Amino acid sequence: MDHPRLDLSLDAAALTARLVDFRSESGDETALADAVEEALRALPHLTVDRDGDAVVARTDLGRSQRVVLAGHIDTVPIADNVPSRLDADGVLWGCGTSDMKSGVAVQLRIAATVPEPDCDLTFVFYDHEEVAAELNGLKRLAEKHPEWLAGDFAVLLEPTDAKVEGGCQGTLRVRVATTGRRAHSARSWLGENAIHKAAPVLARLASYEPRQVDIDGLVYREGLNAVRIEGGHAGNVIPDACAVTVNFRFAPDRSEAEALAHVRGVFEGFDVELTDSAPGALPGLSHPAATAFVEAIGTEPAPKDAWTDVARFSVLGVPAVNYGPGDPKLAHTREEHVAVAAVLEAEEKLRAWLSA
Repeated sequence: MDHPRLDLSLDAAALTARLVDFRSESGDETALADAVEEALRALPHLTVDRDGDAVVARTDLGRSQRVVLAGHIDTVPIADNVPSRLDADGVLWGCGTSDMKSGVAVQLRIAATVPEPDCDLTFVFYDHEEVAAELNGLKRLAEKHPEWLAGDFAVLLEPTDAKVEGGCQGTLRVRVATTGRRAHSARSWLGENAIHKAAPVLARLASYEPRQVDIDGLVYREGLNAVRIEGGHAGNVIPDACAVTVNFRFAPDRSEAEALAHVRGVFEGFDVELTDSAPGALPGLSHPAATAFVEAIGTEPAPKDAWTDVARFSVLGVPAVNYGPGDPKLAHTREEHVAVAAVLEAEEKLRAWLSA
C-alpha cells in the first residue's frame, strides 16, 4: 500500500490518524520508519540518524541540558481495526491509537513546532517493542549507539491516560516442563501423562498471592500467570512432554536474578527454563527534572503497571518517566481508541514545558 508523506503541520490528533493508517506490526515497520525519517530530514534544525527501522533526530543548540522524547512505532497484529476511524464524539479508533501512535504523533509535532526549546532535544522512534526483549530497537540502539540516547532526562510517550507514571515493572518468562512416558491411549496404564503432571503447576499458580509493594509512595502490583500451555501428540496418544509458559511481572525493587529465584522457588521440584527477561525501573520521581515535569503536567503521579523502556534509560543512567495521551487499558485490544482532546492536550503540555 502506498502512503502519502507525513504532514507535520497537522495537529497531533490528525497526525495520529495518518500514523495508524500505516500498517506497522512488529517486524514490518520499514514503511513507517521511512516516512518518519523523510519528515524529520525536512526540518533544518534537526540532525537525523537511522539504524535499521529506528530513527533518531537531535537538536544541537548548545543548551545546558538534553531531554529525550522516545516512542516505539510498531504495534501488535492488526485486529480488523485499520484504517483509522474518527467518530462524531471526537474519538479516534484504530490499532495503535493508544499504544502508541498518539504518543509518536506528539513527538513528531514537538520536533516540528519547537525549534528553539529551552533544552536540547533528542527524538527517538524505534522498532520491535511489542515482541521479545532481545529484538527491541531501543536495546539495539543502546548497544550500538549509546551516545544517541544520552540525556539528562527522558520521557517515554507510552500510554498513561495523560498521567505521569513512574518506573515500571520488570518482566520475565519461564517454561515449566513436565515429562512422562508415551503410550497408546487405549492402554493408558502403560504410559505416564505429562499433561496431568502439569496440574500441580497450574494449582500453584491458582493459589499464588502476588505482592503489592509501596516504593516512594507508588504501589506496584505483581502478577504470576500462565500464558501458554503446550503438550500432546494426537488424539490417541498419552503425551510424554508438556510445558507451561509463565509470565512474572515483578515490582522494581526486585532484580532480574531475584525475580527468577522467586519463580524457581514457586515451582520447586519442576524443570524451570528462563526464556525472556527485562529489568524493572524504580520511580525516580525525586530527581529534580522528574519533579519539575510532574509539576508541569499537573497530575498526581502513578506507578507504571507494565514493563516499558524507561528501564533501558535507567540502565543508561538517564532518569525517565512515562507520559502519553492513550489509555493503557485499551492497549492491544480490538476496541483500541484515543480521545482527540487527550492527544491535543498532551501536545500542548509538552510544548509548554519545553518552552517555559
